[in-house]
Amino acid sequence: MPFVRIDAMGAGRERLDALGRAVHDALQETLGIPPDDRFQVLVGHDGTGSTLRYGTYFGPDRDDGIVYIAITMRAGRTPGQKQALYRRIAELAQAYAGTAPRNVFVTVTENAAADWSLGDGLAQYVLHPEAARLPAAADGP
Repeated sequence: MPFVRIDAMGAGRERLDALGRAVHDALQETLGIPPDDRFQVLVGHDGTGSTLRYGTYFGPDRDDGIVYIAITMRAGRTPGQKQALYRRIAELAQAYAGTAPRNVFVTVTENAAADWSLGDGLAQYVLHPEAARLPAAADGP
């Protein structure tokens, strides 16, 4: 169950929705996340009341089209699966939202099953350990 936060510069509702769809589709394709497992916070920044900072660290020539994507999910994916995820997010962000791949900045933070409450003040993955099993990626590495 990934939890996704997307922050984008100059993004209105339409672009944010397209970016959210890109990330969700990439998670489904590369990690086998179920279609209804979609928990996202989408935030647009206008450069005045709120903004995003970026540099050229490690080479990409980023600009105001920057998109920060933070994914929190349970541990257990391989480096190859994560690389496939990053690549697919960049491809779909370009296809769906017109975001240049160089402006797609992704972080993944992993945690354990006990670190999640999906509502009602319960730790559902602790109460139902069988549900905590990671899905197999449909076409994943």
